[in-house]
Amino acid sequence: MFEEKIYGFNLGNQKIKISTGKIARQAGGSVIVQCGGTVLLVTATRSKDVREGQDFFPLTVDYIEKFYASGKFPGGFIKRETKPGTDEILISRLIDRPIRPLFPEGFLNAVHIVVTVLSYDEVNYPENLATIGVSTALGLSDIPFAGTVAGVTVGYINGEYILNPTGEQLLESEIQLSVAGTKDAVTMVEAGAKEVSEEVMLEAIMFGHERIKEICVEQDKFLAQFEIQKYEFEKKEVDFEIKEFIDSFENEVEKAIMTPGKLEKYEAIDNLEIELFEKYVQKLENEDKEIDENLEKEFKKYYRDVEKRLVRDAILYKQYRADGRQTTEIRPIDVEIDTLPVPHGSALFTRGETQALVVATLGSKEDEQIIDGMENETRKKFFLHYNFPPYSVGEAGFMRAPGRRELGHGNLAERALKYVMPDTEKFPYTVRLISEITESNGSSSQASICGGSLALMAAGVPIKSTVAGIAMGLIKEGDTFTVLTDIQGLEDHLGDMDFKVAGTKNGITAIQMDIKIEGITREIMEIALRQALEGRLFIIDKMEAVISEPRAQVAENAPKIEIIKINPDKIAGLIGPGGKVIRAIIDETGVSIDIEDDGTVSIFGKESENMKKALELVKRQTQSVELNEIYEGKVTKLMKFGAFVEVLPGKEGLLHISEISNKRVEKTEDALKEGQNVRVKVISMESEDKFNLSMKALQQQ
Repeated sequence: MFEEKIYGFNLGNQKIKISTGKIARQAGGSVIVQCGGTVLLVTATRSKDVREGQDFFPLTVDYIEKFYASGKFPGGFIKRETKPGTDEILISRLIDRPIRPLFPEGFLNAVHIVVTVLSYDEVNYPENLATIGVSTALGLSDIPFAGTVAGVTVGYINGEYILNPTGEQLLESEIQLSVAGTKDAVTMVEAGAKEVSEEVMLEAIMFGHERIKEICVEQDKFLAQFEIQKYEFEKKEVDFEIKEFIDSFENEVEKAIMTPGKLEKYEAIDNLEIELFEKYVQKLENEDKEIDENLEKEFKKYYRDVEKRLVRDAILYKQYRADGRQTTEIRPIDVEIDTLPVPHGSALFTRGETQALVVATLGSKEDEQIIDGMENETRKKFFLHYNFPPYSVGEAGFMRAPGRRELGHGNLAERALKYVMPDTEKFPYTVRLISEITESNGSSSQASICGGSLALMAAGVPIKSTVAGIAMGLIKEGDTFTVLTDIQGLEDHLGDMDFKVAGTKNGITAIQMDIKIEGITREIMEIALRQALEGRLFIIDKMEAVISEPRAQVAENAPKIEIIKINPDKIAGLIGPGGKVIRAIIDETGVSIDIEDDGTVSIFGKESENMKKALELVKRQTQSVELNEIYEGKVTKLMKFGAFVEVLPGKEGLLHISEISNKRVEKTEDALKEGQNVRVKVISMESEDKFNLSMKALQQQ
């Protein structure tokens, strides 16, 4: 039998428990992590062998939320969990990004991390425990890993930083920051913020890192109980003859790297690789040497290593980038709005060889996105979808459903813009942004943010400020480093950091940092944030030269809106039995009607006459009968003593025979007919459902 071992520690006000040896004992490493009623099972397993010819590290992280964890059934007809939802994919990325740089170079066995939420108390968020569990499971396994690593969430309320804030606290927090790292450095950052300063954000990251250090120490104490033998692998060294041959052509490689234009540059680099390989094969044949079947793969790998070194050295020691820019220089920017004639708002944002066509669509409550997860069902009134077709990078490929990258980039752009969206009371529309990446050479998510801000303003959405985003890069060797502004694809691929910062002139609204080394320091982050601010302000000036504030009105073809506030007690009457009343109004006018619990009624439509008619019908249906008010009513029933007149839907008052006319009326039917429209005044009321009317009071004496 396996022996279960349990370890607990305090993190602020939270008690965290880690245990192993009871569940999932055949996995490479497995732990149960618990905080309050939230429980996660985390496993880490590697493949036994490396596939023949494989030259990359295949890491897969799957974060899985089980509906039973919160006592719920999955929605829909299938009634079982199927493909992961967007939130699960985004959390998988949050786990993947901080651990990926901590696996040793040359380790190529496939690694599969599975995080399963078994129980959720809706107080302690699983993502705060997931990275702790992954780090510990990897530590217990034989998988080589330069851990330990941990992640926390940081909030900022009334000038104070909050560790792992609750849902209620996050609603009032100015920052929602996820930060992960080791004892020595930060390895991942992702945040949304309400226009906070660079200083406030940097201190939030450092606050989170101090807590991370504490968690890593506790993990080390837990792992110290075990004798763990790590898997030893052999890192394949470069063939000396290949190295010597390619090194002799460094000048030619450097010239290819400096070729202007993304596609032209890549073509020059690829063509030179083919040319040099053919020369090398000819050299071997002339020397009667045996040609190994893996020769081309080894040759290509070292050629790309040389390319990487030359790009990095040029930046680090010559302060010169492959496209000729200075380290803080931004590529040429072109801004255009109203690119498309029919959509409610559109913009084309181009920065160098990266281009985003962003379109805004306005809708009603029925267009809201419904989120069905472990927690209660929620709705989103603003969402952004990001598309990255193969043609944007000059490739032929397949158009499939959005993958992890598309969802991650879209979420970052959405987060950057949501903090400047107007309140629902001010602008009750549902808003969808779609970013079509039509060309890409780095930072397409930031182009989506810029284009999204422009499209919203063009559509007449009263956003609080213009938002722009920029991506920062890093080249670091030892203690020497250079921070780059507005990185292109090559610098992202061959560099050490991708640090995206978005915000307004007033402050940051979103950041995301991924690194490829074991961590970065406070000094590097401080420089990156400062350069990002300078770049952001430059881009905003370019954008505001085209449109500086939202248009006063929504587009002519966008749905119009009328808002009326009714007594909440009248909502049931407006809806009617089985929705009969509200459906009748919608069918008669062709509008869309949203009703909030507080009595706010929003009427959406495109035809002004229909909107006006619907508004009058809603008013009539929800008005209260008032003393001394005059109404146009309909005679519903004749009696000997008078008639009943409906003055408002469902509201009938008594018109006594003596109040029909100044002249004497012998019989009610002599003066009135059922269905006749009459003008009456309310002369007395016992209640809203019992009141007396008069026609005589409106007749001249």
